[in-house]
Amino acid sequence: MKRLLLLTLIVILTACSVGTPSELDRNRQTWQDSGITHYRFSLHIGCFCAFRDKMPITVEVQNDEIVSMTYSDGTVIAQDDPNYEIFSQHATIERLFTELEAGLGGDADEVTVTYDSTYGFPSEIYFDYIKAAVDDELSLSVSNFEVLK
Repeated sequence: MKRLLLLTLIVILTACSVGTPSELDRNRQTWQDSGITHYRFSLHIGCFCAFRDKMPITVEVQNDEIVSMTYSDGTVIAQDDPNYEIFSQHATIERLFTELEAGLGGDADEVTVTYDSTYGFPSEIYFDYIKAAVDDELSLSVSNFEVLK
């Protein structure tokens, strides 16, 4: 009798978890449902990196493509800038979701995230890629988000 009860409980709990969207999925859907295709935001990349004093950068995105990136002093970040490739990895909301998904999927030992309550995008992400290592952490912060027409 106890085995039957235990088996029934396992089946019920499994059935309840199947098909339940994750917090990531729910927020990604909120973002996608917003239909925003043109936007600007400030991106702060926190790491043990040489460009720390140039944060945050301002990013403009249209149709999932980077339109422009500028340093905090207003200098345009050109494609030949040594930091362009690093910045562009994080410079759209979709790329942030992809990076977050990889981290949650096992690329990082620890991930914490806060989502924007209106649009669902990740507004704060912290990755600790190797818990026992030093200087491998990465934080990404989105602020000053604005929808452009």
